[in-house]
Amino acid sequence: MPKKKLGKIEKPLAEGFKTGRKLYFIPLIYSVEGAEADYLGKFNEYWNQVENQVGNLELKLGKVDKVYHELIPVGGDDGVKAIKDLNSKSYQIVKNRLDKGARLQPIEQSELLTEFMDWSKCLVIGLQNQKVFTRVYEFYTEANKKRNEHIAKQIDETLSANETGVLFMREGHQVQFPSDIQVFYIAPPALDEIKRWFRDREAKSQTVE
Repeated sequence: MPKKKLGKIEKPLAEGFKTGRKLYFIPLIYSVEGAEADYLGKFNEYWNQVENQVGNLELKLGKVDKVYHELIPVGGDDGVKAIKDLNSKSYQIVKNRLDKGARLQPIEQSELLTEFMDWSKCLVIGLQNQKVFTRVYEFYTEANKKRNEHIAKQIDETLSANETGVLFMREGHQVQFPSDIQVFYIAPPALDEIKRWFRDREAKSQTVE
């Protein structure tokens, strides 16, 4: 089967999108261990702005029906607890949707997820031998591809006609969403501030080195 094209990414302008399948994509931002107060301020503001933007979209397009969250291979109460342990901020937004009748739908498959994470860890530790690095990177790329395909398939099979889903996932994921799903990219002002904070931090660390 030919690959489905990447779903069109739209900023949250809701006019004209009341019918069809819709997906709100929320970049998943984590707290940084030992982070300075200025980052924590940006982090908290980001999630407050996300809640506001999603709430505004729900008023225009209707409530969220399905909740999807990366790194969570189970649904139900176990899935909700796993989200809470992973990221308390995304958990609060998820809980608000579930309280209004949305359902948490797992998009990860445990075996694919753990394989992807293990190969990622291998790359992070820093491999000295080029042959070993090349082989590990090939395995990582293949695992990432299979994981992305599984995520896209799960969303396609569980998001019904005229339903709205919300997806929490890190940017740069390379998931190809089904072409008939209208994807709204949630990008509040604090997101740019957080990216700038990381760029400045990286620049300072290179200067010190």
